[in-house]
Amino acid sequence: MITSSDSSGPTYGLPRDLAAHFMDCGSLDTNLTLGPGGRLVITDDLLDGTVDDLAAISMAAVVARDSMVARAAILPLGMAASRVGDRNRAKYEKLFALIEDSAFDTGARESAEVLIHSRFREAQIRELAEELGGTIQPARQRYRAFLDIIRQLAEKRISERSFLEEFLDFTRAVAGKLDFGIYAMCVDRMFTSARIPMGVKLSLLREILNYPPLVRRELMTSLMASPSAPPELRRHAEREMAGTMSHDQLTEIVLFTTLKLAWQAQRKAPGRPTI
Repeated sequence: MITSSDSSGPTYGLPRDLAAHFMDCGSLDTNLTLGPGGRLVITDDLLDGTVDDLAAISMAAVVARDSMVARAAILPLGMAASRVGDRNRAKYEKLFALIEDSAFDTGARESAEVLIHSRFREAQIRELAEELGGTIQPARQRYRAFLDIIRQLAEKRISERSFLEEFLDFTRAVAGKLDFGIYAMCVDRMFTSARIPMGVKLSLLREILNYPPLVRRELMTSLMASPSAPPELRRHAEREMAGTMSHDQLTEIVLFTTLKLAWQAQRKAPGRPTI
């Protein structure tokens, strides 16, 4: 495994041991965040130097639940491997073999295999980057178009029913292609915006309750832990979840909401234990 000493040091504003935090996220089977109480990691964080610790990037490649994030993590690792001499290549070969064998995401495992066989050629890394960009960029364009739909709703230029149809179409179009962190932020802002009618928020809530378990848990616990969400919406969410989820699922929601609240408190008072 690449160690923290192989990177250029901690990024300002991030936990000193971000790799350990990513490992915690992986152990909890939840999406990666930029530290306890931080926002969800997106591909840009791994490609623009926001996360520059190779130990953390290595961990992200293995444990990220968001396929776009896991695949993005492969790229800076591949570039680092391509720039070392044969004498130091062995540790990267071991790392990529670990990713190929253990990564949660199939795409990350396949990318690791490709780079191992190509001996970390830069041309192959660029090809993987182009493939990732070819998936993400159209989804981000679709996301930007949906932001205009949100503005139209806020300005009462489209009906609530038309907006919900647009939301469902947007969700289907970007599923598995847009950074989950961007999608989650979009949903969170709709839940907390005073310009979005409560009726729309309740309809969004009902849709989210039908999402796959990991996605549903992330979005619902973010809502329940949000200090900006309307109390009426949180109360309604509690009733809806009680009527649709099993006891074990509800317990999981409570536990992860508690964890997020603890992380928020830790972010406000660094050094205190999370729970």
